[in-house]
Amino acid sequence: MTSIKLAFPKMEQYALADQLRRSSKGICANLAEGFAKQTHSKPEFARFISMAMGSCSEVETWISYAFDLGYISQAQHDDWLRCYAHIYGMLINLREKLK
Repeated sequence: MTSIKLAFPKMEQYALADQLRRSSKGICANLAEGFAKQTHSKPEFARFISMAMGSCSEVETWISYAFDLGYISQAQHDDWLRCYAHIYGMLINLREKLK
């Protein structure tokens, strides 16, 4: 992402912006937790990768929602979706390597 500044209206700072931040952090958190458990179970790590993929999809939803409400520009929307599509693809590849 080129810019992560969330200049949402005040009413959205604690709703949409916060949800966007939390779901994006969920990607990293799920990977970290799953990685720590991989020594015990590869399927468990794959499960956490799937949860990270769910968080990534949630971020994509919030990005589109923010765009639909006019909070982000078309360029920012496209840039963010491109980044998250790339992240999602990396998660798919990581999960496939565990099989």
